[in-house]
Amino acid sequence: MADKKKNLSEYDIHAVPNAKGMRFGIVVSEWNDEITFELCRGAIDTLKKHGAGDDDIDMHYVPGSFELPLGAQFVAQAGNVDAVICLGCVIQGETRHFEFICNAAADGITNVGLKFDLPVIFGVLTPDTWQQAKDRAGGKHGNKGDEAAITAIKMAELKRKL
Repeated sequence: MADKKKNLSEYDIHAVPNAKGMRFGIVVSEWNDEITFELCRGAIDTLKKHGAGDDDIDMHYVPGSFELPLGAQFVAQAGNVDAVICLGCVIQGETRHFEFICNAAADGITNVGLKFDLPVIFGVLTPDTWQQAKDRAGGKHGNKGDEAAITAIKMAELKRKL
């Protein structure tokens, strides 16, 4: 779990399994794309760093974070991935819309993973401000996309072992 003192991109490289031969689906929200595309870049770079090839990574885009669960479900239904990484960013506004979108995305992503017996990773930023989002999308707190990719690799490996 990340906290204020941890950089999302710092991890023990030796504690991450080799991703060679694993297939990943990445579903990215187009809303707040300046942030989400950086999260995606981080995830792709990290997957490749750990052995995934270009052909092992399937990219898919959805309009917003609310649509991430259905996008993940489409990828899971296709049946050709070891894990799905969902990347989005919902920034707190002046209304309760933030709460509804965040809750729907979190619950939906969880449910897709359970329904398909597949690691479906929640890589959605829920910051209070634009600056907090930037700080976690390659800024001073690292990149949540890196963390999501590491989680996907570890969970796919766990499933393979069992």
